[in-house]
Amino acid sequence: MQLAEARLELKIRESGQCPRELREQQKIKELQLKKAQENKSNFAIKEMIDLYLTEYIQDHQTKDGKVIKGARKPKGQNEVRRTLYADPVQILGNQPATDVTRQNIIDLIKGICERGAKVQAGNVLRELNAAYEYALGTGKIANNFDNPVILAKNSLQKAKFKLTSKRGSRVLSELELKQFLKWLPICKLPEKAKHILLLTLYTGCRTGEWCNAKWEDINFEKSTFHIKLTKTETERYVQLTKKAINLLKCIKEKSSTDYLFTSNYTGKALDQKKLTEYTWLLRRNNEMLNIPHWTPHDLRRTVRTGLSRLRCSNEIAEAILGHSRKGIEGTYDLYRYDDECREWLEKWCDYLDGLHKTNRKN
Repeated sequence: MQLAEARLELKIRESGQCPRELREQQKIKELQLKKAQENKSNFAIKEMIDLYLTEYIQDHQTKDGKVIKGARKPKGQNEVRRTLYADPVQILGNQPATDVTRQNIIDLIKGICERGAKVQAGNVLRELNAAYEYALGTGKIANNFDNPVILAKNSLQKAKFKLTSKRGSRVLSELELKQFLKWLPICKLPEKAKHILLLTLYTGCRTGEWCNAKWEDINFEKSTFHIKLTKTETERYVQLTKKAINLLKCIKEKSSTDYLFTSNYTGKALDQKKLTEYTWLLRRNNEMLNIPHWTPHDLRRTVRTGLSRLRCSNEIAEAILGHSRKGIEGTYDLYRYDDECREWLEKWCDYLDGLHKTNRKN
């Protein structure tokens, strides 16, 4: 033992402590620290995302059975899960969270943008960053770790890389609608995608609402589609036209699941993101309809614009799309315009039918 070490041990003994016990305690602390570091290095992206979802975003129970409300409403909880599972978990899921680099995140975001989903890319960056911050805040990742999402975001900003697109304004013209109706039956989209696009065009519903629809939501006798969870958090009944009912009956004959449209992989409701992938694949293979770039959601905007072109009143057209009224009017005028919505949707479908018949003559 060196003289300095002997002096240190003497001081420890004079303080009433045992040097040997202190050395053993130090070894235990070092082993615990090493084990904790090993556990953190094995903390995969999927585990980090699940932690963020189950402990923060979603409703959850404490050990004593108390229910704690999540940071988002039910619809928002599902959207965050879809956002994080669709790309980050699928691509980086098994990789340790502390091994993910700035470049990994940049490649992930650029890949999403390349398929035409810039808004989704922005959502992924925001939620993945929040998941990392939650893991850092709860001690699952060491505090001295540099969040790769923040580093990637800074790099993308310096490169003037735009993540979110402008507010949608694309509407199919009458000529484009004629081309669309002629192209859709013969294109290489999966049958379920064709049906979703047609139902969106017949009703003005969101494509995501049709993707999540169950057969129990369809009332063939009353010709209604009950949407229980909407973007505005208010349930509503969509009036179904004769064309929509006929199409739904054809789909029902071939269906054997609870959902109208199911994923071939999960057996559950088709993910709305698949529609974007389907159309992206057609563009990649040069099989897309030869008109300026359009997305499935543009059909809903086309319905709204088309109703105005047919001289449908603003109140009824907005009710058809399920937009909530603002201010005092939204508080006191609770009339739903169901009969009027059905009447104008039938007029809209007659208009589409006229375009389709023109295609046949040509």
